[in-house]
Parts: sequence; structure tokens; C-alpha cells
Amino acid sequence: MTDSLVRYLYHQEFGKVAPVRLDADWNLSRRFGDRDPIAFVEDAMRSGNLAGFTSDYLQRSGYYRQLKDLLATYREQAASEGGGYPAVPAGPTLRKGMTDDRIPLLRARLQASEHLPASASTDDRTFDDALEDAVLAFQRDERIDVDGAVGAGTLAPLNVSLQARIDQIRVNLERTRWVFRDVREEDDFVVVNIADFRAYLVRDHATVWETKAQVGRTYRKTPVFEGKIKYAQFNPTWTVPPGILRRDILPKIKADRGYLDEKDMKLVDREGKEVDPASIDWDAVSAGRFPYQVVQRPGPENALGQVKFIFPNPHFVFLHDTPHKEHFDDQVRTFSSGCIRIEKPFEFARLLLDDPQWTDESIADLIEAGQTKTVYLDEPLPVMVLYWTVVFGADGEPRFLPDVYDRDGAVLAALDAGFTVVPFDDFPEGLDAAP
Repeated sequence: MTDSLVRYLYHQEFGKVAPVRLDADWNLSRRFGDRDPIAFVEDAMRSGNLAGFTSDYLQRSGYYRQLKDLLATYREQAASEGGGYPAVPAGPTLRKGMTDDRIPLLRARLQASEHLPASASTDDRTFDDALEDAVLAFQRDERIDVDGAVGAGTLAPLNVSLQARIDQIRVNLERTRWVFRDVREEDDFVVVNIADFRAYLVRDHATVWETKAQVGRTYRKTPVFEGKIKYAQFNPTWTVPPGILRRDILPKIKADRGYLDEKDMKLVDREGKEVDPASIDWDAVSAGRFPYQVVQRPGPENALGQVKFIFPNPHFVFLHDTPHKEHFDDQVRTFSSGCIRIEKPFEFARLLLDDPQWTDESIADLIEAGQTKTVYLDEPLPVMVLYWTVVFGADGEPRFLPDVYDRDGAVLAALDAGFTVVPFDDFPEGLDAAP
């Protein structure tokens, strides 16, 4: 058994990077499962076709194959174009109708990324309708302000190098290796892509529903982890988590004694009994010794909206409705304190419960009645909260997403570092993990 063979098989099976070394919150499995690792390597060696063996065995997802093909395309493009996209120099904002010496470079750049047709001339110095359409398409793909003009905000992503895009694909290929096992072994599951601000419901390995999502602010990042959705709760109350209570709510109560009434919140003691806020000396209250909970009553202005979906986890993160629906129109949707707000929660509830009694009409009636009701799923549904910065549209075209949480760099650095084998979670006792 050669050192290179073990490293190759380990990399294909688990990826080169151990994600838990980059993120302490990581809890997705790195099990080898029911397979004997020694027999697995021996079978690979006997196959005579290592690439074919691992391809058949791993059953890579369509997304993985798309990324792999995209990486090959971009590497070919880098080789043929001398390593990069044409750069567009800084200068005054370019708009339709203008004439400028930088416009041919802008045309060449958008043509290289296929936002401008290959048949279009790159010599024209005038910003015409076709160029504006190409700029608009680029801005939509990059999740930046869509105005058809090329100012500093558009120029920055335009001048991202081709090598940087290649590295971004490599990072996401690695992430896919970390989670493909979980995706492969589950027929039905929910996926949240933090970087794309979207959530998906997958049934029988096909996406049957998706929605826009809002995720944690950049200073309250939504963690990457997995769990199992156990129940939905309609017309929920919201018990303010300790961190939000300390950072946000208590300072607001101290500044405005009417804050609790305004937000339809109540104080409860450790026995669950309601306490009159007027009986509290708020000037003497400290977050570290606050003996009460703050609970927001059900209603359309509740911070969780009118339905939440619970998958117990140490982060107090879950999916829920929101009264702040206006933010779903924003391109970058980092607005929450870490939870995942979804745009179409009642559709999700109907599909999730998957029961004839739970129709759009019956859910609407329950919401209208204002009754708090918890409904457990027949079987808990896996949910994976992930972070992928390259995605593909329904047409198969790739989109490179902004790295809103600055997480790509750590993965890339680990990829470019030396390869150290980290034992998988169920590594057999008595075997040496190091090749």
C-alpha cells in the first residue's frame, strides 16, 4: 500500500481539510460507516482503475460534478488567456451613452465571463444598450446594486482575478467532499446555503421547494452545522436568548421603560409567573444577575413571525417567519441575530408536515385564531446549514457569491498547506491514522 494511494483515497473520501479544525461548531459526520477501510483500499488497488473505482463508489452529487467541470473550464481559460481576465482601470463611473477609453476593456472583461456575447465587438468605445444589459446581468450574478452603471462597487468584483475564481471553486469542491456523504445517505432533507441566502427542501434527491432567507449579521454569523427538525410551532412566543437579552433588550428597556409594552413583551420569573416590570429597579439590573426571562407574546410583530421550525442545537438557531419581510428584497440578506428567517414559511410548513389535514386554508385559519400550537413531525427531518459561495442556476450557469462571512480564505489556506490525515469519526482501534 503506497503512501500516495492512501492519501488519494482519504482525500476523495473525506477531503483534504478537516473542517472541525477550521470551525469548532462543525458537527457533520466523518464516519467511514459499515465499510472496512483496509478492504476498501485493497479493492481500490485491485480495480486497476483508481479514478473509476472512486467515482463509482463515491457517487458524487451533480453539484460536485458541476464544480469539477467548472474548475477544468476555468483552468483551461486561464491557460489560454495568459492567466486572467482583462482588468478595467479605476476612473469615473461608466454609464450608458458615455464614451470612454476604458469601455473596450469593460467589453473584453464581460465577454470573458460570458456576460457579453462572444460575437460582440470589443473595440467600441461607446456604452450602448447591449453593454448595459451585460453589466446588469453581471451585477445580478454578483449580488450587488443593479443599476447598469460601473462605479467602484461594480468595478471591484469585475477585477477579481481568474485565479481567485479558480481558488473559489476549489474551496467549494472541498466543502462538498465534507458533506456529500450526508446528502447521499438521506432521501429527504433541508439545506440552507448561508452565502446564497436561500433554503431548499429536497425530497427523493430532488429539490421540490426553495425560498429566500435572511441570515445572521456579519458580527452574529449563522453557524455551519446540521440538526433534525422535530416540530413546527404556529403563533409562537419568543423567549429572548441570553445573548440577545444581554446585548440588545436590557439596554433598550433601561433606556425606555415603555419598551416591553411597545414590543408586546412580558417578564416571567423562574417559576414561569408573570412579573410586573414596574416592580423592577431597572437602574440596578445587571445582565449577569438578571433573574427573569423576557418573553414576546404571539402575533404578527413577534420576532419569530407566526411560525417557527425547531431543530434543537446549542446555538439556539432555527428557521422561522419574520415581521421584517422588506429585507427579502435586498441582495445581501444579513439581518438576523443568527437564526434563519424564511420568506415563505407557511408553504414550508405545509410541505414539511406533509399531512392532508395541514392545507393552506387550515394553516391560515390557525394563524388567524392566534392559538399557539406545536405540531411534531412523524419523523425528524435532517437539516444542513452550509456555506457555499459557488452555485448553479436552473440553466446550469455558475454564479460566484460574495464571501459575506470571509470563510473562504481559511479553507483555501488549509488546502494549500501540507496534507495531514485526521482520523475519521469511527476509525477502527489499533490502526494507525497516519499514512
